[in-house]
Amino acid sequence: MKTSAVVVVALALMMLASTAVVAGEQTENLTAAQFARAEENLLTGLKSDNPGVRDGAAYMLGELRSDKAVVPLMAMLHNGETESSRIIAALALTRIGDARGIFAVKRAATYDESNKVQQKCAFFVNAYAQPGAFAFKTGAGSDVEMARK
Repeated sequence: MKTSAVVVVALALMMLASTAVVAGEQTENLTAAQFARAEENLLTGLKSDNPGVRDGAAYMLGELRSDKAVVPLMAMLHNGETESSRIIAALALTRIGDARGIFAVKRAATYDESNKVQQKCAFFVNAYAQPGAFAFKTGAGSDVEMARK
């Protein structure tokens, strides 16, 4: 039963992802029923044991700008086992644009244990939510350092 649920979620993600690639930012073309179904499937995907399904669902929820995903994505940002999971959660939260999510990403930009996650969080806040919230400078060897404002 668990395997079939994962397969169904994975298929839904693939269909939604292919639709998003073709349609780009055209999520407004979804009917309310289609949006609700996609959102429900993706929220289920966030609970998956498969990290690929979980990360894909997080990304697509950000593209859909799902308000229902803010709290689960904040949990993923805070408790994600891998840097990539936390980075994807941060991207999704900034794409959604909810104030709670933006605040969580700004906190991660300062306090996450990973330098990489901190830098990506700061970049996402600058790119999608609050341009200029963080400054970046280029260091020796073309390393990019974040300079907090």
